[in-house]
Amino acid sequence: MIHPSLLKKQRITLLILILAIVATIFISLGLGASSLSYNRLMPSFLGSGSFKEEFVLYSIRLPRIIITFLSGIALALSGAILQGITRNDLADPGIIGINSGAGVAIAVFFLYFPIESGSFTYLIPFFAFIGAIITFGFIYFFSYDRTFGFQPTRLVLVGVGFSMALSGFIIVLISSADRAKVDFIATWLAGNIWGDDWIFIYAILPWLIILIPFTMFKAYRLDLLGLSEPVTVGLGVSISKERSILFIAAIALAAAAVSAAGSIVFIGLMAPHIAKALVGPRNQVFLPVAMLIGGMLLLLADTLGRNIIDPNGIPVGIMVALIGGPYFIFLLLKK
Repeated sequence: MIHPSLLKKQRITLLILILAIVATIFISLGLGASSLSYNRLMPSFLGSGSFKEEFVLYSIRLPRIIITFLSGIALALSGAILQGITRNDLADPGIIGINSGAGVAIAVFFLYFPIESGSFTYLIPFFAFIGAIITFGFIYFFSYDRTFGFQPTRLVLVGVGFSMALSGFIIVLISSADRAKVDFIATWLAGNIWGDDWIFIYAILPWLIILIPFTMFKAYRLDLLGLSEPVTVGLGVSISKERSILFIAAIALAAAAVSAAGSIVFIGLMAPHIAKALVGPRNQVFLPVAMLIGGMLLLLADTLGRNIIDPNGIPVGIMVALIGGPYFIFLLLKK
């Protein structure tokens, strides 16, 4: 049973985060290459704006904001699951190679498979998931010790190695491709929000609609997996089964996010840590907070990145890395 004071603290934190997210969205809607006056936002929402205002709002600004926010939620939840399963605060889908595995699959699909415009967007998350889960299978295999079993620290180290190797492999793949396709893969690698259209929202939203409630349903099991293995087994939990199911959920969430938002690292690292610092380590309590923090962090980074330098701005992946890189080093030294 969760203590009422903790639930109250969670509700207050969620309310503050929602207000901060609304404020960030409001600011983001008005900023960009085609500025939109803030006093014209509401008329444009209600269909009373000019053609230009409604086009900027509904075709450019709003879908990008929604896809950025959803991707941040997915990455934060994926990171929280991985940290809980591995009992390692350094776990993040980008750091341990899941994003890179998804990137290789996306690159192969884009470069060598016949692409139809209607199905391309919906197939990208699926191919990203296949690439990510195959990659994680190799990472898990090389981090498993026959004597001591699953090694969380080795998982991170092996994952970092795979991430670097696969990033190099993507560069080899695109070295002989035509320029248009190279530009797409380069945009993905930089962590740019390239899937900024409504169809990409429709493509990844089903994944989140299924996986977010599923993860919340498994939150108590995730708490138990954070205990020592003898205690977890003593409580009647099948460690291998639960760990495998939650690993698949974390990989699917990361694949859905990066299929539209590109290779973004550190959101899954930072958001769970901040959430735990605010409301404690209980998964039922901190997971909703972590998701909102992840969405807000990515949205804030994208808003700053696309407006800080003209004309194209700085990719959101680079903006997040500028913050997350030092934080990762701090955690590495701490551990």
